Amino acid sequence: MAAPNIVNVATITGKTAVQAIGTSATAIVSNGAGSNKVLKVNALYVSNVDGTNNADLTVDVFRSGTAYRIAYTVVVPADATLDVLSKAIYLEEGDSLRLTASASGDLEAVCSYEEIS
Repeated sequence: MAAPNIVNVATITGKTAVQAIGTSATAIVSNGAGSNKVLKVNALYVSNVDGTNNADLTVDVFRSGTAYRIAYTVVVPADATLDVLSKAIYLEEGDSLRLTASASGDLEAVCSYEEIS
């Protein structure tokens, strides 16, 4: 893993990813192995679009086959939005930020991040 020195970067590209969250862990943002990039995840918002039922959310950083949880079965109330990250996190090469919901169709996510190379 050769992430770039973020003091001497050539480019920073702002991006936004969106995802309907299912019941299997699925990456909203991935930094491919050998990308020569680091991804700075600035914000992750998850909205419960079900007007009646709460839904649980799990968020993890997936690295080398292991899930490291940022949030684990956190309740997102019906018709509410959760601001998941209080500070930015970095995804190194080979890392993914994954989301899992307790019920399909209830949660949607918006993730703002920067590709740094």
